[in-house]
Amino acid sequence: MQPLTVSIAFVAALLARQALKFWLAGRQARHVHAHRGAVPPPFDSSIPLAAHQRAADYTQARLRFSLVTDSLGAALLLGWTLLGGLDLLNGIVRDAVQPGFGDMAYQLALVAAFSLISGLLDLPQEWVRVFRLEQRFGFNRTTLALFVTDLLKGALVAAVIGLPLLAAVLWLMQAAGSVWWLWAWALWVGFVLLMQVIFPTWIAPLFNRFEPLADEALAGRVQALMARCGFRASGVFVMDGSRRSSHGNAYFGGMGRAKRVVLFDTLLSRLKAGEVEAVLAHELGHFHHKHVLSMTLRGFALGLAGFALLGWLSSQPAFYVGLGASPNMAAPNDALALLLFILAAPAFTFFVSPLSAWWSRRAEFEADAYARAQTSGSELASALLKLHEDNAGTLTPDPVYARFYYSHPPASERLAALAH
Repeated sequence: MQPLTVSIAFVAALLARQALKFWLAGRQARHVHAHRGAVPPPFDSSIPLAAHQRAADYTQARLRFSLVTDSLGAALLLGWTLLGGLDLLNGIVRDAVQPGFGDMAYQLALVAAFSLISGLLDLPQEWVRVFRLEQRFGFNRTTLALFVTDLLKGALVAAVIGLPLLAAVLWLMQAAGSVWWLWAWALWVGFVLLMQVIFPTWIAPLFNRFEPLADEALAGRVQALMARCGFRASGVFVMDGSRRSSHGNAYFGGMGRAKRVVLFDTLLSRLKAGEVEAVLAHELGHFHHKHVLSMTLRGFALGLAGFALLGWLSSQPAFYVGLGASPNMAAPNDALALLLFILAAPAFTFFVSPLSAWWSRRAEFEADAYARAQTSGSELASALLKLHEDNAGTLTPDPVYARFYYSHPPASERLAALAH
């Protein structure tokens, strides 16, 4: 493998990704605009024209924003890699930290410095998204104080949890020989499973308030539904999602005894009891069909392939040089390899996105069918329409765009399936 080959492959993948993103976004924008003037026939009796046009405008605004941020992200990616940004940072951190504190401290400091700089560079985009885009369409309820508090809490949690995990991986890369990637993968699997247990109970409450469902009638319906479906949870909780956004949602979190049902307060304020029950039955359908288990196992398999690939690439000098870095053979390059892999991989994996989206859409259809069998298809359809309207989801997406990106089927396809 030659450095020039790596550079050409990376640039070709990045340019192809950006060209495809722009082409798909153009299709979506034209299709949504062309159908903005009238509510499509399946929905013309239930969705007001004003709501349909608001969804079209929101879709267009998000498309424009994503094209800007994608372009900036691609430029930043080239800056970190081929233009030498990461190599420069690596040299500064190595010279400042390694002589006095050793190899492990230098590598942890490199990842920490990269993460901090990347977070600061992404901060203006996130601020515009929350306080301009979401605010413009009436979705944002986040205050500046809450925005800053979330950032600080997120950084603290990432440091407390991420740095020990990173240190363990870096140690394995040095101590476990040529099969370090297998041991690192096993450690990562254990970490993911552990997070499924501790996140709902210990981490999520740092950001949101979770209270037991106070509506006894609704709680009784939910408990009866879970009993019919053979699903056990530690409780049914209401989350104060309205502190940050008016978007509504519901989910099942955790695993084992830590499983819990979580309802956004925004969801409860909009849906009737039967509709809430139908939405929860849909989520239970994912567990019934073992979608969560299948997704987890698939993620583990892909993770194994990724670690194996990194294990090979980290021993290839051309991998570093071809991505704009100059490895110091007298010092460990494990953190540098990790960062380069994290930066470069999305340019190549983007093209398999449609496969993941297709699997997800199929799972959604199966979960809808399960919900219809357990509760009421008409109640689920009514809930989906309300959520679609409240979240300003377009009813007229471009078919090609939807097939490439959408993890959920378009509303017209879901409702048609529920009607049969």
